[in-house]
Amino acid sequence: MNKALEKIDRKDAKLAMAHLYVAFTALALGGLAGLLQVLVRSGKFELPANIGYYQVLTTHGVLLGLILTTFFILGFQTAAVSRTSGTFSDGQRLTGWIGFWVMLIGTAMSATMILLNEASVLYTFYAPLKAHWIFYLGLTFVVVGSWVDGAAQISKYISWRKQNPGQPGPLLTFMAIINVVLWIVATLGVAAEVLFQLLPWSLGLVDRVDILISRTLFWYFGHPLVYFWLLPAYMCWYVIIPKIIGGKIFSDSLARMSFILFLLFSIPVGLHHQLTEPGIDAGWKFLQVVLTFMVVIPSLMTAFSLFATFETYGRSQGAKGVFGWIKKLPWKDARFAVPFIGMVAFIPAGAGGLINASFQLNQVVHNTIWVTGHFHLTLATSVVLTFFGIAYWLVPHLTGRVLTPAMNKLAIVQAFTWAIGMTIMSSAMHLAGLFGAPRRSSFSTYGDAQQAMDWIPYQIAQAIGGSILFLGIILVLVIFINLAFFAPKGEEEFPIGEVEENAEKTPMILENWKIWITLTIALILIAYTVPFMEMFQNGPIGSKGYRLW
Repeated sequence: MNKALEKIDRKDAKLAMAHLYVAFTALALGGLAGLLQVLVRSGKFELPANIGYYQVLTTHGVLLGLILTTFFILGFQTAAVSRTSGTFSDGQRLTGWIGFWVMLIGTAMSATMILLNEASVLYTFYAPLKAHWIFYLGLTFVVVGSWVDGAAQISKYISWRKQNPGQPGPLLTFMAIINVVLWIVATLGVAAEVLFQLLPWSLGLVDRVDILISRTLFWYFGHPLVYFWLLPAYMCWYVIIPKIIGGKIFSDSLARMSFILFLLFSIPVGLHHQLTEPGIDAGWKFLQVVLTFMVVIPSLMTAFSLFATFETYGRSQGAKGVFGWIKKLPWKDARFAVPFIGMVAFIPAGAGGLINASFQLNQVVHNTIWVTGHFHLTLATSVVLTFFGIAYWLVPHLTGRVLTPAMNKLAIVQAFTWAIGMTIMSSAMHLAGLFGAPRRSSFSTYGDAQQAMDWIPYQIAQAIGGSILFLGIILVLVIFINLAFFAPKGEEEFPIGEVEENAEKTPMILENWKIWITLTIALILIAYTVPFMEMFQNGPIGSKGYRLW
C-alpha cells in the first residue's frame, strides 16, 4: 500500500466528518423519538404538548432510516475512496460539498415540516396520507444531493482507472461505487413518485393519485434501500475486519462478485413488499419473490468469506480443533467486537427476511409488528452496530486523534448494551407479530380496549428494550463527541486488509460496467414493465379506475 495514501488528506477528512456530524445528530434526535414511541405504546406514557404519536414515528423513521444512514454512508465512502484511490481533486471535493449542502438543506426542510406536524406520513410516506409540499421537496433535495455526492466518488474512481489502465480498482473503492450505482438506480423510483405524484398532489395541482403506482414506485426504491444500508457494513466486514484481526482478505474476486450480485438482484424485487396488494398479478409477484431469494447467494458468499478469514487467521496463530480459532480473535478490540455482534445479529435477521419474502409465510406476518422487529435486527443492529464500529476508528482518524483504552472499553459496553436492549425489544416485536399485533400502532389506536390490553406485556417489553437502547445511544454519542473533540491528538489507523497471497487473480470482467449495468437494467425491465403497463391500464387513466383516491 502506498504510504502516501495511509492518511486521508485533511480537506477530504473535513468533508467526510461533515457528513458524520449530521449523521450522529440525526441519531440523537431520531433515537429520542424512538424512545417516546415505545413508551407511548406501553400505555404508561402520554406525549406532552399535543405531540402526536405518528409525528414521533415519522421523526424516528425519517431521521434514522434515511438521514442517519445516507449521511453516514456517503461520509464513510468519501473517506474510503480517498484512502484507497487517493486524494480528491478540488473539483471532485467541491462536488462532494455541493451534494452535502443540498442534502442538508433538504433535511432541514423535511424536518421542519415534521416538527410542525405537517408531515406525519411515516418514513414510507404512503398515500393517501398527505404531507406538506415542503416535506416532499426537502426529501427530493436529499435524494438529488446524494446523487451529486456520489458523483464525486464516481469521478475519483474514473480518474484512478485512467491513471491505472488494465488494473482492477482498489477493492474498497469498487465496493463504494457499486453502492453508489445501486443507490442512484434505486432512488429513481422514489424520485418519480415524489416529483410526478406526491408533490403535485400536495401542491393541489392534481386532486388524486394512483395509490398502487405510488406504492410500487416506493418499494422499487424501498427494498434496495436495505442493501444501500447493508453494503457499507459488508465493506467493513470484507476489507477492514481482516486487517484489524491481523489476517488477510480471503478472496478479492469473491468479494467483488458478491457486490455485483447485490446490484443485480436487490433492485427488481420490490413487489415482495406488496404480496397482499390487489392489482398486481400473482405471477409477477412470484417472479420477484424468486429474484429476492437470489440475494441469499451473495449473503452466503459473504458468510463463507468472513469465517474463512477468521479461521485462517486463527489457524495461523496456532488454533487447534474445530472451533479453536474463535479464541484467537481480538475480542477486547472494539473495532472488531462491535461489528462482530452486528454479524451475529444478521443470522436471525436474514432468517426473518426469508419469511418476509416468502410467497406463503408472508401472509402470517404481513403488516404486523413482526416486520418492525425484523427491521430493527437488520438496520438497527447488524448495520448500525457495524457503523458504530467503523466510527470508533474513522472519527479519530479523520480528526487526528486516537481511540483511547477507556473509549475502547466504553465502546464494548455500548455494543453489549445495544445487543441486550435490541434482543428484548425485537423479540417482543417478533412474538407479538406472530399473534397478529399490528404494525405502526400505539396503545391509543387499537380497535378496542380489550385488544389493547392483550398486547400490554409485549408493549412493556418493547418499552424496556427501547429504554436500554436509548442508553446505548447516549453512550455512543459520548464516545463520538470524545473522539471528535477531546481524545488525545495522534494517528489512528484507517485499516485496509490485504488479499491472501495465494488467492486467484481478480479478472477484469468484474469491472466491466457495461455488462453489469446492462444486466441490472434488463432485470428491472423484465420484473416491472408488464406490471406497470397493467397498472396504467387499470388506474386513473384507464377504464376501470378501481384504485382512485
